[in-house]
Amino acid sequence: MKKLLKFITWPTIAGLLAAVLILDRLLLPQGAGLQDKNIETSSYAPAVRIASPSVVNIYTAKLVTTSNNPLLNDRIIRSYPSAPNQRQRVERSLGSGVIMSDEGYILTNNHLITDADAIQVLLQDGRSARAVVVGTDQATDLAVLKIQLPKLQAIKPGHPNSARVGDIVLAIGNPLGFGHTVTQGIVSALGRYGLQANTYENYIQTDATIHQGNSGGALIDTKGRLLGINTLTFTPGAQPSSGLSASGTSLAIPVDIALFVMQDLIDYGEVIRGWLGVRVNPVQKADGSNPQDQALIVVAVTEGSPAHKAGIEVGDIITHIDNEVVRDGRLTMHRIALLRPGDSIAVTVQRNQQSFDLQAVVGTLQQSRVN
Repeated sequence: MKKLLKFITWPTIAGLLAAVLILDRLLLPQGAGLQDKNIETSSYAPAVRIASPSVVNIYTAKLVTTSNNPLLNDRIIRSYPSAPNQRQRVERSLGSGVIMSDEGYILTNNHLITDADAIQVLLQDGRSARAVVVGTDQATDLAVLKIQLPKLQAIKPGHPNSARVGDIVLAIGNPLGFGHTVTQGIVSALGRYGLQANTYENYIQTDATIHQGNSGGALIDTKGRLLGINTLTFTPGAQPSSGLSASGTSLAIPVDIALFVMQDLIDYGEVIRGWLGVRVNPVQKADGSNPQDQALIVVAVTEGSPAHKAGIEVGDIITHIDNEVVRDGRLTMHRIALLRPGDSIAVTVQRNQQSFDLQAVVGTLQQSRVN
């Protein structure tokens, strides 16, 4: 009998203990201890909170002269100095910008402020200030403004060169004049070019929704760091527009390029770009080691240019710059543009099945030059 009770008692006690543990867990909130962590990782509010104070709304006004009288289009009538019935009106537009330093320097798009007679900047905290144009760069569609206000919060630059296709990104701007608005997307592609007439294109492509007014705003990563300046949307079947379409492909200028342009505009009033003086076309490397790797065949050399002085000839194939293999011809020429005049670079060329190492001293790219 004692053995039977012993046999029954221990399983009963074990069962009761198990029941107590189960009930104890059921009384705890579901996911207790993990809830806050899960919320934090599934929300981008911290990134937005960090970056938003650095994103500003930009309002511009331009005084334009118009006429409702079609006769004024006549060439003879327009030849008179005081044509009748001319009217002036104020043309307004809006956009976004990013505070890059506590000194009040702001990056935005050049097309937003072109020919503007007045520029007003509105901060997230409600303060506003009149902005002056420090400089513009049509080649990248960037402009630098400056405002005079205390306690400005500059955004922290990110690392666009480390961005990967598929990374989550957030766009912050002033769409349709609504004020600060955030949209989410992913990095769809890197190094996009050939989408507009700008000389230097190396866009970050995203699917974050961009509306009119987002141009000049911030594209940030999930830590609130600036990856690029939103500049365009591209809708299939249409021309690239300055943020005028709410759908399609969104593009941003990488922050490293934007910072280079900004610093030159602050220091010199213009962007000083390195110049080699060659016109090149990409060609596949003869060894066929990687079908995606490119070399550059020289199709023209400007007389008296750094390339000409270094001994580079038409027909040469450039394979290395500063001992680094040329993998993308367009990016290589962009890299040369980022050099300073007077910098010396090593250029390795192939000519008649032989390899030559040449030294070139970088010159200054003038506006009239296209190489």
